[in-house]
Formats: sequence, C-alpha cells, structure tokens
Amino acid sequence: MTAPKIIALAGSLRKNSFNQQLINEAARAALNTGAEVEVITLSELDIPLFNEDIEAQGTPTGVQLLKDKLRTADGILLASPEYNGSITAALKNAIDWASRTEQGAVPAFRNKVVALFAASPGGLGGLRGLNHVRDILSGIGALVLADQLAVPAVHTVLGDNGEINNPDTAEQIAALAQQLVSVTSKLN
Repeated sequence: MTAPKIIALAGSLRKNSFNQQLINEAARAALNTGAEVEVITLSELDIPLFNEDIEAQGTPTGVQLLKDKLRTADGILLASPEYNGSITAALKNAIDWASRTEQGAVPAFRNKVVALFAASPGGLGGLRGLNHVRDILSGIGALVLADQLAVPAVHTVLGDNGEINNPDTAEQIAALAQQLVSVTSKLN
C-alpha cells in the first residue's frame, strides 16, 4: 500500500498566522505516520478574487497549481481562521476557484477526506467558523471528518519557534492528523 498524499493548507494570508502554525504541526504529525505531506501557503499562490471574466481568459497559474495539488491528494488538513464568526475571504476564494471544473477534470475537492482545524487567541478557538467550512466543503463533495479541533488561546500554547509547546494540544493535533491518514489509507 502506498502512503497517502496529504495537502496541508491554512486559510490565512498573514505571515506567522496562528492557523499556519497549527497546520504545520498537523502536517508534521501526518508525516510522522508515514503519509506524504505537502504544506501549501495561500499567500504564495497569488490567487485573484474569483471572477468569471478572469476565468474565461484562462485559469490563473496559482489557481491551477492549487487545483492540481488538491486533485492528486488523498486527504487535506485544513485550518481556517475565524473572521466575524465565519470563514476567511482568502480561504473561501481559494475554495471557489478550486471547485471550478475544466472540461473532463474532476473537481478538486470531490471525494477528498478533510480534517478541520482552527486556532484563535479567543476563547472558542475559531469553532464558529468551522461549521461554515464544513458546510461549504460537504456541498462540493468533500468527505469531512466528524472530528475537528479548535484551539482556543492559541498564543498560550505556541513556543517562540512556532511549534505547539503544550503536550495536550499537541496530542489532540496529532490524533486528528493520524485519523485523517488512517481514513484516507482505508479508502485508497
């Protein structure tokens, strides 16, 4: 059996984003289980706002790269910051672009197993936004795991190196990442 291919993605454009740090930890945990893991940083893809006029001129390079990587993945580790109780504009835009199909191509999220994470300095850890992410992904054919993780007061569990320094939180992150790898392995 081949190792599952996992894409790790955070829905933030901010350098040193808490959610990027969280997804990096989840990616390390998935890698430690034997999965093949690639971390994608949205800010490096330079994805324009979705617009059918732009799409009619051809898929932008960053969008095509995202779609190609998602299509070849078995599973996705996805961290979503919460903005005003919902999903970030950057993540929603990336999902909107990635969900568009070209002639003969499979939609990028269809049948992908997704584990959801969120982190916030607040007391709910981004939990409210995860329901919106779950609804969006389920609606475009992703298989979203029932378990999810929201890390409240994330600034108190991050070390200076950006890694989680709280053993309980690190264990929760690893457990969800391992669950994603296990489910994708069984489905492939």
